[in-house]
Amino acid sequence: MTAALKSATHAFDERDARAFAREVVAHHFGGAKPKKVNALGGGLTNFVFEVNHAEGDFIVRMGTEAAKVKEYLKEQWAIAKAGEAGVPTAEVLEVGADLIPLPYMIARKVEGTEAVHHPERFAILREMGRLTATIHSIKTSGFGHTFDWSNNQLSRNETWKDYLHGELKVGTRLAILEKEKMLDPAPLKRMKAVVREMERWKDPKPVLNHGDMRLKNVMVDEDGTITAVIDWEFCSSNLAPYWDLSLALHDLSIDAKQEFLKGYGLSEAELREMAPVIKAINLLNYAPFVERAAAEGDKPMLEQYRTRLSGALDLYAI
Repeated sequence: MTAALKSATHAFDERDARAFAREVVAHHFGGAKPKKVNALGGGLTNFVFEVNHAEGDFIVRMGTEAAKVKEYLKEQWAIAKAGEAGVPTAEVLEVGADLIPLPYMIARKVEGTEAVHHPERFAILREMGRLTATIHSIKTSGFGHTFDWSNNQLSRNETWKDYLHGELKVGTRLAILEKEKMLDPAPLKRMKAVVREMERWKDPKPVLNHGDMRLKNVMVDEDGTITAVIDWEFCSSNLAPYWDLSLALHDLSIDAKQEFLKGYGLSEAELREMAPVIKAINLLNYAPFVERAAAEGDKPMLEQYRTRLSGALDLYAI
């Protein structure tokens, strides 16, 4: 943990966070203390706990920085809208920032397990595709991570071009890929041409995007029925289907990709037409990871990225 982060969070550790989880749940349920509080990991920016209480089982997330409350409010908005549209989601009960020293979110625990290893993965992927299309039916305004959930105006990207250059920073990302020789000259030239074409799109209409629609973020029951789409942390207002497909498809097998797309409702011809943009977005999303590996002098990782981004692992196209 950096010195700045320690200062921002007063060096709160898991034991402190566990006590905070007990406090917020007791506060919101009439003072009754939880029966049990179990840590579920969480990563660098969250503490996550499962809390067993007389009123039910809950998931409590707490951010390690004060600004995390904005992401929780964004998730709360997106989850509510998706639920109204028919997407199974967890019920968010409370988002707060003043009861304890850390921002927090309380949601009801969703029954089921992650879909990653379920034997009915192909059927699950088709349903994930259908649910992604449903999410894309939710209209939004502006582009990027500050949209309808926020009353802020100055931090919004009103146009697609504003988003490309102000938030996504396509020029900077292209420069990183070029500097670190992630692409040979011919594919780099083609990618720049795709980006120029994207810049010329006139008044595209944004919609809600989940931002990480993958098997690990889908809970299923024993039969493979999806009980909830979770982890809306990276949701945004963006173009469909390009953004979500670039993320949802990139780590699937060929067969798994096609099952997802069947569920979404894209024809093979439509996908072939969209493919250059989907690929370009996927490559742009790798740029921050490439930059980090270069800054750390991690030459083996850079070589792995070069192999991946060169298309050498694509065994289906010359």
